[in-house]
Amino acid sequence: MYGRMVMNGLIYILLMALFAYTILLIFLYFYQERMLFLPDLPSRIVERTPSAVGLDYETVDLVTSDKIHLDGWFIPASENRGVIIFCHGNAGNISHRFDSLLQFHRMGYSVLIFDYRGYGRSQGRPSEAGTYLDVEAAWEYLIRERSISPSRIILFGRSLGAAVAVHQAVVHPPGALIVESTFTSVPDRAAELYPFLPVRLLSRLDYNVKEQLQKVACPVLVVHSRDDEIIPFSHGRALYAAASEPKQFLEIGGGHNDGFILVGQTYTQELERFLSTWVQ
Repeated sequence: MYGRMVMNGLIYILLMALFAYTILLIFLYFYQERMLFLPDLPSRIVERTPSAVGLDYETVDLVTSDKIHLDGWFIPASENRGVIIFCHGNAGNISHRFDSLLQFHRMGYSVLIFDYRGYGRSQGRPSEAGTYLDVEAAWEYLIRERSISPSRIILFGRSLGAAVAVHQAVVHPPGALIVESTFTSVPDRAAELYPFLPVRLLSRLDYNVKEQLQKVACPVLVVHSRDDEIIPFSHGRALYAAASEPKQFLEIGGGHNDGFILVGQTYTQELERFLSTWVQ
């Protein structure tokens, strides 16, 4: 009698564990976009404009091929060394990127920065396919509205933005591509974070940067910190190995979100050296 009670208890515990595990899998399958795209962190509000840090700018309304209106800024540089399309990370909006805007401006490069759909003041809801349409709209704006030659456009992406930039570089080769602090793919990183879950079967998001990077036909700079606490350094090295020549790897220090600030002048000098070599 006692043995049967113990067995029934164990079966009950196992069934409850299986039920909880199944609920977790369902949650991850349907809510993974909300886990990756974080427009409200720290805030969806566009808190200030480039004029707050002394930069002249123009407000840009980008319209995607599926008729979504995106909010962006064009920050001109007097030296006119080229134009950087800035693809930011998965959290916040364009008003949280002034450190980078100032760095690029001081280097003499104009910048077009935009918010993905569902971010900041942009319309729509974020999705992987949507971000690809968003960067395409930024590219088309420079080509058609500002008559910028593709050879003078630099695609820059940090973290999630690097996946977006790499995809665009495959579709329309720019003068140069900078891939900073990003993953080889979403399933690869998810498998490291959740080894107890079948994330490769569950994932509806791909962002396969490593695979896409193999198709890129322009100079590539891969930037990664050995101290990155969010995306391991090994991802950066794997991306560099996947890229075709000409390519360069820049190791920086600091965390995922502040490494480029902490390294400071060394970071900007290396970026400027790379860009001046390939973007004339």
